[in-house]
Amino acid sequence: MPNVELLSPVGEWNSLVAAVQNGANAVYFGANEFNARMNSTNFNKEELAKAIDYAKLRDVKTNLTLNILIKNNEFKEALELVEYAYKSGIDAIIVQDLGLAMEIIKNFPDLDVHSSTQMTIYNLQGVKEVEKLGFKRCVLARELSIEEIKNICKNTSMEIEVFIHGALCICYSGQCLMSSIIGGRSGNRGKCAGTCRLPYSLLNHNQVLDKGYLLSSKDVCTLDILPELINTGVKSFKIEGRMKSPKYVGLVTSIYRKYIDLANSGKPYIVEQEDREKLMQIFNRGGFSTGYLKGKLGKEMMYKFKPNHMGIYVGEVSNYNSNKGYVKFKTEKQINLRR
Repeated sequence: MPNVELLSPVGEWNSLVAAVQNGANAVYFGANEFNARMNSTNFNKEELAKAIDYAKLRDVKTNLTLNILIKNNEFKEALELVEYAYKSGIDAIIVQDLGLAMEIIKNFPDLDVHSSTQMTIYNLQGVKEVEKLGFKRCVLARELSIEEIKNICKNTSMEIEVFIHGALCICYSGQCLMSSIIGGRSGNRGKCAGTCRLPYSLLNHNQVLDKGYLLSSKDVCTLDILPELINTGVKSFKIEGRMKSPKYVGLVTSIYRKYIDLANSGKPYIVEQEDREKLMQIFNRGGFSTGYLKGKLGKEMMYKFKPNHMGIYVGEVSNYNSNKGYVKFKTEKQINLRR
């Protein structure tokens, strides 16, 4: 099988260490300005240079996220940030704004520029267009199937990157206006209000047909289909999660490192149940799905009862004393008590 890069999310320094130490080939992170996760800790300029050095010394590539829409009066500052990152040794810049991308390509011709998934490139024609413009890599929209990805990889020499684990936007590849309209904060400016994780009712005139977290999609997990994804010819596998904890980053990175290596080893590809449960325990929204990779799954992609972490099933409550607040429960899994 072809070699594939494992690209891990970094929201702060401890996440960087966790990603690198658990087998990431590359990491992506944002500075304090102009990135799609402005609510993450991110890095100031001094920390940015330090992070690049840390990764480079360990042969891990670094990608800087400038993946929001840039206002005209921000271009100068954005390009100054690119110049600083470039001089600090950054390997690539991930960009959503086409105008900013063209300026970077013109002014820094030997710096790799990657088209963000938020450019919503969803077919071969779109890939060929950004290739002609001088982009090095295309991060595909998340609404593509494995067969569509395979067809794109087969017909272009451009590097292709896809998401393999983590949160899935209900809108097309992050092109969300709902956050601006309801929450007053734009996801395309790095301040997503998470409006898809709110409760809603589905109405037919005055009749309630359904209610709950109707727009909350399950996180994507691709452990079972990794060999198929590797065989598409994709260059880079991306884990979503710059807002997640260092523990999450380290665990998810280590498990995907394990199974990418297994898929390339020639040994039988068998996913251990223990590893599935580790991923479920660290974070899941009512289970996982394969997103659009195996075709449109409909309601199987959604979980309407809870929009955040579910944990895993360990047993059932057998008795509750309301006077004293005592709870008895019977476990079906071993529980490790930590104080």
